[in-house]
Formats: sequence, structure tokens, C-alpha cells
Amino acid sequence: MKKVIATGVFDLIHPGHIAFLEEAKKLGDRLIVIIARDATLEGRKKPCIGEEQRLAVVSALKPVDEAVLGDAGDIYKPIEEINPDIIVLGRNQHFSEKEITAGLAKRGLKAKVVRIDAHLEGELFSSSRIIAKIRKG
Repeated sequence: MKKVIATGVFDLIHPGHIAFLEEAKKLGDRLIVIIARDATLEGRKKPCIGEEQRLAVVSALKPVDEAVLGDAGDIYKPIEEINPDIIVLGRNQHFSEKEITAGLAKRGLKAKVVRIDAHLEGELFSSSRIIAKIRKG
């Protein structure tokens, strides 16, 4: 069974998230999503929705077989526990595939890191656009 991991904040679920997760699911038999912890997002925009609620919503999405909260101190810990075949990154996740591959190798993990460019265009197909529209009124 080929396991795929997707990671992210997943604040205010929108069609872009669904497209990303559907593409990720196509790469394997089981899609596990790691939800970023609130504590690890310091210095970035704070999500509107707390981690437990984001976990519950992502868990309910059709392409997702399982969702888990990330580790607040070590981003690689849940990856070690899951031992995936593939780790997918979204088009606007600002991680280096090479750095992640190197971090995995240090822990003896051989998951392939894949960038998914799938996205949808539309006014409200990003969390930041949704938030901006709400604030604007």
C-alpha cells in the first residue's frame, strides 16, 4: 500500500484545498494529512480556525483517509511515525524539496517529495482572499 502525506494549515477550506488533496490522493492508496499546529505558526498569520477544528474538517473530506496534528517541536516526528512513500507539497507551500529530502535522509526516510501544481483560479480560492473579502464586507 502506497502512503502519501500532505501537510498544511488548511484554514478556511476552499476549492483549492480540495483540488490539492484530490491530486495528492491520486499518487497513492492512502492519503494522510498532517495539520500544522497553532504553536508552530508563530510569526506567520494566525489561522482563523483552531487546530482541533481544522483537524475535524480535513478528516471529513472525501480524499482524506486520515488526518493528524503535526508535532509542535519536530515537523519530522509524524512523518517518521507514518513512514510515507510520498510527501506532497502544494504550489504555495514555501518549502524546499531538497531541504525536506535532506531532512528525511538524516532520519533514514526515503519518501519521495513531490510538488503538486494543481490549483483553481477564482476570487475565493485562497484563504487569504476569503479573509480579505470578509474584512472588506
